[in-house]
Amino acid sequence: MSDFTPAPTGTSARARVQRFGSFLSGMVMPNIGAFVAFGLITALFIDVGWTPNVELARMVGPLITVLIPTLIAYTGGRMVHGQRGAVIGAIATFGAIVAASGYDVVKSGTAAGAAIASGTDVVPFGGQVMILAAFILGPGSAYILKLFDDGVAGKVKPGFEMLIDNFSIGILGGALAIFGFKVIEPIVSHLTTWLGNGVEKLVNHNLLPVASIIIEPAKVLFLNNAINHGVLTPLGAADVTTKGKSILFMLEANPGPGAGLLLAYLVFGPRSLRPTVPAALIIQFFGGIHEVYFPYVLMRPKMVLATICGGASGIAIFQLFGVGLTGPAAPGSFIAFMGVTAKGDYVGVILGIAVAAAVSFTVASALFGFGRNSNDEDVVTDVDLTKAQEQVAANKAQGKVG
Repeated sequence: MSDFTPAPTGTSARARVQRFGSFLSGMVMPNIGAFVAFGLITALFIDVGWTPNVELARMVGPLITVLIPTLIAYTGGRMVHGQRGAVIGAIATFGAIVAASGYDVVKSGTAAGAAIASGTDVVPFGGQVMILAAFILGPGSAYILKLFDDGVAGKVKPGFEMLIDNFSIGILGGALAIFGFKVIEPIVSHLTTWLGNGVEKLVNHNLLPVASIIIEPAKVLFLNNAINHGVLTPLGAADVTTKGKSILFMLEANPGPGAGLLLAYLVFGPRSLRPTVPAALIIQFFGGIHEVYFPYVLMRPKMVLATICGGASGIAIFQLFGVGLTGPAAPGSFIAFMGVTAKGDYVGVILGIAVAAAVSFTVASALFGFGRNSNDEDVVTDVDLTKAQEQVAANKAQGKVG
């Protein structure tokens, strides 16, 4: 069996990272609609949007700096401790949001409350996007509350349950909001700045395509959620607030590399497998479910070279044309890409997807010997499709064990 497909144990470092990524995904995916709304409002109303509108564009900042981190924290808290966890997660994260936004800064000597009431000189929402803080404070605060609830379970006198429930959230939530304000926000801001500077250096030196060396193998191992939701989505969201779009949303979600690989299987792959490809190709490219092409990589692990080359080529085209998306393309389908493509970027985005598919197809076809190794007897040493699909399921299940 290939090194790309270790036997599932559920306790390996890869499994732990995968579970972490799955948890992040569980916090983000239910709120993708909010990202789509943010992307559409950004694409429509910012000064370089389709229909610029200064008044409506005021929603862009609060959407990404307030609403989305709060929703993510709420969801993460709910995953850990139900509705009570959701509430305290949102409260705690709001401390970090306000610390990052500078909303309470008043230029004049007037008290903040009076200034807000009168509308004078209050600095609007801006600063770092606290999605990373939401990942920490949402589930973390809920877990602390869960420990408290477990500790007092059965010890509260009848009639005082509601009082204890409400005040425990209020007191712990307030304390954790201060913790988020004073401790988590500075850490997350520095981390976000450091990561952003790293990405900027890759962009400035035209090295961003190198990211495919990590991203494409990680997708097959179901580690992509940790990379995508843990790093790329927060940084991409921060990009949008200043540039109106971000290339970072496109690194992992590009459907081109997988489509090219499947096309190579259809044209030059083992004949017994070719009938399985058309449905997988449609689901992957238009449905955005990339997992359907993972078994085809696992059958011949060297095919990951094709997706790496395709992904890198697509990113190079995206960089060359200076294109970006206004929000995450979720799922990673061609349709989703078109829905959040920034104004004027359609040619570059479509070309990047097409080039990624073409390069992936060419490399995979070469690895197939352009049909010379298409007989079924030539692939007896490969993992068959059923076993590969089972391995994909086992890889995915690793993140749910323990």
